[in-house]
Amino acid sequence: MSRKRWRSVKEIRIADVARLAGVSTATVSRVLANRGAVTAKTYEVVMEAVHRSGYTPNSVARNLRTRRTMTVLVVVPNLANPVFAQILRGIDDELTQSGYGLVIGNLDNCLEREARYVDLALSRQVDGILLMTGRVPGDDKRHMGDAGLPMVAMCATIGDSRIPNVVVQDREASRAAVQHLVELGHRRLGYVAGPIGNVIEAERFAGFLEGLEDAGLGKQNFVRWEGRFVFSAGVAAAESFLRAKNRPTGIFASCDESAIGFLKTVQAAGLRVPDDVSIVGFDGIEFADYTEPTLTTFQQPLHLLGQRGSAVLLKLMRGEMTSADWSTRLPLTLLARGTTGKAPHARRRSGVA
Repeated sequence: MSRKRWRSVKEIRIADVARLAGVSTATVSRVLANRGAVTAKTYEVVMEAVHRSGYTPNSVARNLRTRRTMTVLVVVPNLANPVFAQILRGIDDELTQSGYGLVIGNLDNCLEREARYVDLALSRQVDGILLMTGRVPGDDKRHMGDAGLPMVAMCATIGDSRIPNVVVQDREASRAAVQHLVELGHRRLGYVAGPIGNVIEAERFAGFLEGLEDAGLGKQNFVRWEGRFVFSAGVAAAESFLRAKNRPTGIFASCDESAIGFLKTVQAAGLRVPDDVSIVGFDGIEFADYTEPTLTTFQQPLHLLGQRGSAVLLKLMRGEMTSADWSTRLPLTLLARGTTGKAPHARRRSGVA
């Protein structure tokens, strides 16, 4: 299309949509601003006219009038983690239905990035914030909370009564992971940890210890390997495991990535899974579906988690919060699959080779 041709295209106005729909311009405005402000029939008639005419609302002008940006900032620790990618899909699906877009703030352990996202909040270029970081970004001089914007914590709780939390039952699932291994006859366990100081890691390890206590096991019954929520942490833990004389027979990894790293490393050394060692992961990422054998794991409702967190933030921004909305804890599902089986000594007692 030439420049002259582009300039000659008639701009479709809201009055054109109103004439096409047979309603007033005020009715069209109400439909575009709030679907619930009109009847379902009127909504359908107006939206049909919008589509037929090719009308595009002037979002800049609308935002100037309402003082809203129709944008939400989502702060994540590291986008390379597939868990966050699935949560983001749920967030985007929920926000899109209400006309909101999102800005992704990927911290990636970078102070300069963090400062930039704090600036974004303080300049109020977004209407609300979703935090998957377990803390509110900022330092002693500049803090994201100083923006006074609605915030919701997701994945990891934030100990601030002004911030609602939407998380999963990390502790309960970890406790159940130990129970699953103990029921298979495992009495010496290994734990592949996440980052030191991480809120999610603390919850998962606390649940692991509670599971040991439930089974009557103590500190002498487990080995802990420090790590992070990455494949390489599982590799390092497996290398240490292979050097040990008194090896655990049941392994619980605090994330699927480290579980997969552990699985591949022990298999490469000639061990059979689950005959020689059983492995349980945590998260339910797609990669876990393609290991051989398929990884036993606790599946997080990641898409639902994103939707719920966004729904709570929308309520908070609209002033519609109730006491029940301030704390949401979603259950996980045990996917008992190929990497867990009876402990070697339990198989011997039952006569299984």
